Amino acid sequence: MSAAIKFSEERLMKVLLAPIISEKATFVAEKNEQIVFKVLPDATKPEIKAAVEMLFKVEVESVQTLNREGKQKRSGRFNGRRNHTKRAFVCLKPGQEINFVEEAK
Repeated sequence: MSAAIKFSEERLMKVLLAPIISEKATFVAEKNEQIVFKVLPDATKPEIKAAVEMLFKVEVESVQTLNREGKQKRSGRFNGRRNHTKRAFVCLKPGQEINFVEEAK
């Protein structure tokens, strides 16, 4: 857990916004043993890795990130856009697991 030393604990608590639990995220979790998180738009891969290791006490093998553009929406004659989001696909080392049902209790 040497990666957690480089970043402030306060920052790491804010990096992960929420786990993404969808059909696609579940499929990815089963097939590739990855977990999908919604993260801050300015979060870096080392920060995400340190945050997951600190919060869930697991070892992270790799982190892949994905920037998603917000959808264009119309309200009457005005065009608007939803906020851009960033997702992190976190690959855990073999034998590691995060169970969100038990973590919530």
